[in-house]
Amino acid sequence: MKCLSVSQPFADLIILGKKTIELRKWNTNYRGELLIHAPLKIRKEDAKRLKIDKKFVIGAIVGKVEIYDVKKYDSPKQLQSDQKFHFASRNFQEKTYGFLLKNAKSLRIPIPYKGQLGLFEVELPKTKIKNREIVTDIIDEEYRYQWIGHH
Repeated sequence: MKCLSVSQPFADLIILGKKTIELRKWNTNYRGELLIHAPLKIRKEDAKRLKIDKKFVIGAIVGKVEIYDVKKYDSPKQLQSDQKFHFASRNFQEKTYGFLLKNAKSLRIPIPYKGQLGLFEVELPKTKIKNREIVTDIIDEEYRYQWIGHH
């Protein structure tokens, strides 16, 4: 399954369904389910600016979301008009793309995982069960037992 690393606090905002546009300097043709990975880096200035004061999960897959489209931003005005959907404070850059997200869901138990740049492939255990909700629950349970067993 495809995965994208997104620094905290933005990873939490995505899986809570509050951040529905993820800004990148690169485009993608990928559409569909995507795991959200929270890397070790926390953007403390952004957490402070957004008034989010909590302990963040880092170094783990924290949820999943669906990319249903990509929007290209051609001006600072366009980027600013969507600020309530992407929460970014950075200035406009020539090539800015917004990955449009929906159907966010957090994992009850984060899956420890090392992130990578760009969209990357994550191999999760295979199952013969077709219902994706059940599969997600099974994976959650399996990783919870593995994680507890190692600590």
